[in-house]
Amino acid sequence: MNNKGAVVINRRKILAAALAGGGSAALSACSPGGAPEGTAAADLWAGYDERITERTLAEAEKLFGLAFSEAERRQLLGGPVEEGDQGFFAQQIDSLNKRRAEGIPISLQPATSFDPRLPGIDYADQPDVITLFPEEIAPLPGDAESIAFASVKQQARWMTTGQISSRELTEIYLDRIDRFGPLLECFITVTAELAREQADQADRERATGQVRGPLHGIPYGVKDLLDTANVRTTWGAEPYKDRVAESDGAVVRRLRDAGAVMLGKTTLGALAWGDVWFGGETRNPWNPKEGASGSSAGSGSATAAGLCSFGIGTETLGSIVSPSDRNGLAGLRPSFGRVSRVGAMALCWSLDKIGPMCRYAEDTAMVLSVLNGFDEFDAGSIDKGFSYDGRRSINDLTIGFDPTWFEGESARPTDLAALEAVKNLGATVREITLPDMPVNEIMGALNIESAAAFEELTLSGQDDLLRRQIDNAWPNAFRQSRYFSAVDFVQGDRLRRKVMQNTHEFFSQVDVVFGPSFGNPMLNLTNFTGQPCLALRAGFENIKTRSLFGHPENDADETLHRVPRSVSLWSNLFEEGKLISAGRALEVALGVVSEHPGLG
Repeated sequence: MNNKGAVVINRRKILAAALAGGGSAALSACSPGGAPEGTAAADLWAGYDERITERTLAEAEKLFGLAFSEAERRQLLGGPVEEGDQGFFAQQIDSLNKRRAEGIPISLQPATSFDPRLPGIDYADQPDVITLFPEEIAPLPGDAESIAFASVKQQARWMTTGQISSRELTEIYLDRIDRFGPLLECFITVTAELAREQADQADRERATGQVRGPLHGIPYGVKDLLDTANVRTTWGAEPYKDRVAESDGAVVRRLRDAGAVMLGKTTLGALAWGDVWFGGETRNPWNPKEGASGSSAGSGSATAAGLCSFGIGTETLGSIVSPSDRNGLAGLRPSFGRVSRVGAMALCWSLDKIGPMCRYAEDTAMVLSVLNGFDEFDAGSIDKGFSYDGRRSINDLTIGFDPTWFEGESARPTDLAALEAVKNLGATVREITLPDMPVNEIMGALNIESAAAFEELTLSGQDDLLRRQIDNAWPNAFRQSRYFSAVDFVQGDRLRRKVMQNTHEFFSQVDVVFGPSFGNPMLNLTNFTGQPCLALRAGFENIKTRSLFGHPENDADETLHRVPRSVSLWSNLFEEGKLISAGRALEVALGVVSEHPGLG
């Protein structure tokens, strides 16, 4: 047995004893007798005192930036160790063990819910209506590839005019999934028969004038952390790879009721981190030697590769924006609370959001109009209508940008070109300054809430089954979060409110904020404050292959590959209509959106 194995076995004993109840049982599992002589674990526990002593507290204080006096430590213990029963700590450990034995399901939401809205602010009501930009739609192309890469808007128009059926479009995508899915590793489960059934139903309904909405008959892929009845929902992770839900999640149900056609479950990095899942690593169709980025990797890769009309992604801290950047998509992260998360894997209740990933900006309006809606069973759900008017003049908008985001060597040519395009759109463009805010100091909530959601995975030791075990992957992050003060967590949450207030004031200067997707605080900031973001393709760069898990040969590959890069637009809460108007206009001005990967 190697040293690492000894430590792991010892940890399992501790956790098993804790789950069984009783602090003394857990502590006895930690004793030197629990590890073989001569191992690192035995050395660690040499001279170990099972009791919680003043030394225990003094060592623990280092983790939290504290320094109590000896007298204060003795008082915390309730008197000398030899005389007392360590009352407070014994009771705390006993209470923790009893709480852990309750077996809290991941679907149970916290009693305290996050609301991005600030008191005293009027968030204007919106009617639930969208009007698309009026434009001529070309006749149906003669080749399947052009049809596959067309916008949702075009495909819907072709169905309306009888040029193509939902079944025909579905078969085009199923054929492309067969051809390119194995290369890209972007689908965990393909639901071909279900897709054909739904497409045929959509066609029958259309023939009798029963069109359910803008997505009627449109085929899509859904990230495999949204429940689907009688179809695996694996969360991309080994411990859950055979998990089957009994009912559809809210988003899947809304799409089904809207007449959309589910092609299958797209890949995600295990437990919504990265692009590595239990069956492989999802690839970027522009350069299959590299990953598609995560965690909505499969929806990003499949949509960019023309394997579906659109994909559904989720974002906690970049999981829509990052794969939209890597795969060259228009990815919309809606305002927190717009889209129900019922039936979606919980990662961080105060941050999780669900949104569309499309090839064209205006398509995101079509999808969001279906996803949007209040859900009484989601404690974070907000009853807010969604409006979009594609006829709105861009001249009516004010777009702001912070010039510091475009300075220095980190400024990409695609960012600078997009900034020039923004200045020439016809909108009012203003320079604004993002105030310095303590964004990093409020980010503890992500790992702490996630560690709570997956406590059983950590305590049972099944976290060792996940493929990715590097320092910043979930298994280690969940363990690190056990060493975070509850008081400091609450203080961070209070500071988050102050950041929300400052952010609202910043956004209130303009209708839309524009900037690079990365290299500034906006991605992290707006995820924590709840503001929406639209990432869209800005151009292309020739760069070396980026990392791919388990393929170190990429580090020595000097070949340059032409890949897309994005910029982002942000707005104040519930103003996605303005984002999409600005995004559609910028997309037209840049003229780079029609190019697609050459997979053959």
